[in-house]
Amino acid sequence: MSKLNGLAVLTVLASCGAFAQTAPKVGGLVQVWYDQVMDSNLRNNSLYANSAGATTGYYNLRSEYKEDGFSLRRMEINAGGSVLPTVDYYVMIDPSINTTAAATANSNASYLPTILQDAYATFHVDALMVRLGQLKTQQTYEAINFGSGDLLLAERSQLGRVFGDKRDRGVIAAYQFGDPKEGFGAKVTVGVFDGMSDLTNGKANDTNAQKDFIARLDFNQGSSHKFGAYTLQGSTDQADKVGALLARTWSGAGAPTAAAILANKDKTTNVGFFYAFQNDQWHFDAEYITGLLGRRFASVANVDTVTNALREGLDQKFEGYYLTGAYKVGSNSFLLRYDFLNYNSNNAWYGAANPYHVGAADYTPKYKETTLGYTYALDPGLVKSANVKVNYIIRSKNFLKPLAVAGQTTEQGGNTLMAAFQVAF
Repeated sequence: MSKLNGLAVLTVLASCGAFAQTAPKVGGLVQVWYDQVMDSNLRNNSLYANSAGATTGYYNLRSEYKEDGFSLRRMEINAGGSVLPTVDYYVMIDPSINTTAAATANSNASYLPTILQDAYATFHVDALMVRLGQLKTQQTYEAINFGSGDLLLAERSQLGRVFGDKRDRGVIAAYQFGDPKEGFGAKVTVGVFDGMSDLTNGKANDTNAQKDFIARLDFNQGSSHKFGAYTLQGSTDQADKVGALLARTWSGAGAPTAAAILANKDKTTNVGFFYAFQNDQWHFDAEYITGLLGRRFASVANVDTVTNALREGLDQKFEGYYLTGAYKVGSNSFLLRYDFLNYNSNNAWYGAANPYHVGAADYTPKYKETTLGYTYALDPGLVKSANVKVNYIIRSKNFLKPLAVAGQTTEQGGNTLMAAFQVAF
């Protein structure tokens, strides 16, 4: 009997050894964009700086949209697999990323220290999953349900690219129950991250003891309906050792004291809700998000070369939403998205004058985008593998400064016609 038990143990060990030697699955994605500016303002005019201490404005305008031409938008290479039946790993890099170093004169300036996007290990025990490493912060519907190659339109919504498509170093735990395909199912996710998602996109180790805490609920009714909610609670990404943290300032009646600014520590939050419907022909989704801007437009820093706060109010809130509709027939998909984001939804500022009214211009940071889209898939059963997207992006006209030589006096903007070519393997 003992010999049989010994043989059984050897068989299990041999099977585990064979499993551990399974070759990783390698994949990748290439996206090439061609952008055509429909208004020369995108090429010639500068972004309105929202605050006296800011060098850029609130509006998230990618550099590709500022000139005509081809660009390598994404070039992802990934590898993943299992080392044991309960242990997985995944790594993804993007060599198209232009890495940058930290700005010594402005500790709040974001930078990208590495091309590494994701690197994490996952442990499974029945319905419980624990994942740790560098990964997405579990915010927004788009970021979690649509990888880069799965996007319906060429680029994410405003709230998706500003608040959702962020990574950080940390750990999450998720528990799934119910039926994820035919009936009602749910997944509860909680996690702790370093809180570096806005300064380095999570690609550097933590600078302080502050942490981001996240929670997320995902529900499904069959495979057609998804809905849920998520939140993030965090604070400054600056070093906060004794004497290291400095208060930026505001002017005007009612402006907070340095002590109040330091006590606030750039409190940063998200709260969001989403719903999506999907069948073989139709797709609809809607998402809403709100929260405190906090460290994303900072009021504290580690250097005193720039002293003005980068937002207009200590407890300044943002609010955004989008609605998407898509219809697919054969290789063709027709899409429409309306997208809104307000970076000061509670009208927070100090003093009597509205800081967004500059002469005849009104730079109130309420930004609207309407995107008309068409996608052609070379194989309708494998849309991600090879497709061409043509998008026309219509923007509100309040994020660029007027160009004096052109006789402009008020706020400006511009639209874009673009095509995105994708191959995934």
